[in-house]
Amino acid sequence: MSSVSSTTSSSSTSSTNSTTTSGTKTTSSVDWTALIKAQVDAKEARATTIQTKITSNQAKISAYQSLQSSLSTLATAASSLSNSIQNSLSSSVFATRSATISSTGDVSASSALSMSVANGAATGDHTLQIEQIATAQKVIGSSVSDQTASLGYTGIFSIGLAGGSSANISISSGMTLQDVADAINNQTSTTNVQASIIQVSSNKFEMVLSGTKDAADIQTSSVSGDDVLNKLGITDSSGAFTDVLQTSQAAKLKLDGVELTRDTNDITDVLSGVTFNLLQSTTTGTSLNISIGTDTSQIQTGLQTFVTDYNSLRDSVTAQQQTNSDGTASSSSVLFGDATMRDIMTRAEQALNISVGGMSLSSLGLSFNTKNELELDTSKLSTTLSSNLDGAISLLAAKTTTSSSDLSVVNTGSSAPASFNLDLSVDSSGNLTSAAIGGDSTLFTVSGHMIVGNSGTAYAGMAFTYSGSTSKTITITSTSGIAAQIYNIAKTDSNTSNGSLQKLIENLTTQDDTMQTQADDIMSRAAAYQTALKNQYAKYQSAIESANSTLDYLSALLNTSSSN
Repeated sequence: MSSVSSTTSSSSTSSTNSTTTSGTKTTSSVDWTALIKAQVDAKEARATTIQTKITSNQAKISAYQSLQSSLSTLATAASSLSNSIQNSLSSSVFATRSATISSTGDVSASSALSMSVANGAATGDHTLQIEQIATAQKVIGSSVSDQTASLGYTGIFSIGLAGGSSANISISSGMTLQDVADAINNQTSTTNVQASIIQVSSNKFEMVLSGTKDAADIQTSSVSGDDVLNKLGITDSSGAFTDVLQTSQAAKLKLDGVELTRDTNDITDVLSGVTFNLLQSTTTGTSLNISIGTDTSQIQTGLQTFVTDYNSLRDSVTAQQQTNSDGTASSSSVLFGDATMRDIMTRAEQALNISVGGMSLSSLGLSFNTKNELELDTSKLSTTLSSNLDGAISLLAAKTTTSSSDLSVVNTGSSAPASFNLDLSVDSSGNLTSAAIGGDSTLFTVSGHMIVGNSGTAYAGMAFTYSGSTSKTITITSTSGIAAQIYNIAKTDSNTSNGSLQKLIENLTTQDDTMQTQADDIMSRAAAYQTALKNQYAKYQSAIESANSTLDYLSALLNTSSSN
């Protein structure tokens, strides 16, 4: 507390004629503001300490959230490499397909055929001959000297494709050749017939009718009034077309020696997941050679992304381990020595060092550099994918096999047990009724021939189809490769609902909320204390000023009396 200084003075003057006496007087030089601030600061010091702890926690929360983000990104990258299932529903890079087309004989493969292949399509080699491509019918009428002049025809005709819908087209006398074409095209979505006008010369315009679907003839008839199409020279007096530019025909092809006919050149129903786009026929003695395989370029791209995202996570962790020259933790290393962070990286490193079927990280062209970061040798990876694709898949992905051909794997789980026996029960009618493990039938749901692992169990994500007709016990074996294990680690620990990092974040957040309440209470009490001090010291100051005023009065009174 600041001290109060006072000055006491006394003087006596004597002379022959008079005596003057001055009394004792106190003067104040108190810095009340500094006095109050010192006392309030002492009260607020605890709040400041708490706020410093809150700030420290917030830095940790931010660092944990950054790790969550890095882990989530790594989980996404690992996901595409973590599942060995190869079907049309799979998002795995191992299910991606590519096709190469070459030719035998004098034919250009790219000029004759284009194709697309969906995920999970069966791999293999095929031979294709295109005997003829599908075409749509095209007919043309006689010439008109002016396409913008009124034709003077009034009538209704019907138009459409054989086997499809038709529409009536109404023509009035003021309509031009262009108007007739527009009237036909307004109904194309119904009729699948469209009209166009060809300018043969400056005064010759001819209308062409074309089918929009292959292998179907255009059909027309006059309904009432003028026979407009006949007057335009498209049909003769019997209703037949006068000039057919192109006949309609189906596509004819031979795939692996099997003769096929289709009404379109875009063929999707020959090989599952494969679309053939026929462009031109192949001549006799020529053929197209088709090879469908796994698109290994997608595997390489997926693995490179995995490497990049793993290194990004590792760099984030390394940044939290920086030390000063004296060996103490750097001020930016707010998670220095954090056990959870260390545990996550330890498990990830252990996953990277597993081997499956005699293959390990180096088999994929992966190695660690001097910074302990992953590096990818794409040349070595390419060699492995060409020579041992199945081994590479087993090393990276989760893979499930069964002891019976009656049970097919549709999907593999991300955390399934290494091995278990599945007891399948079939009723007298051959219907699958239950799937159980050790007598527990709540782990799987049976629907028809489909068996699906229930959510919340170790078998979640697993799916099978059973083609057998009798009850039996089947052994199911699962392996978990590098990417599958890291996917599970990254996905689990980055989970923003119940992951390990989220629990730490929530604990720190709860601490901060509690401490903030404490700090707010301290500051509130300090503010009240400050107000009370101001009021109290204001009274002190007033009392001092009142006392000095009284002393001045008395001194003046005494001096006056003495002078008399």
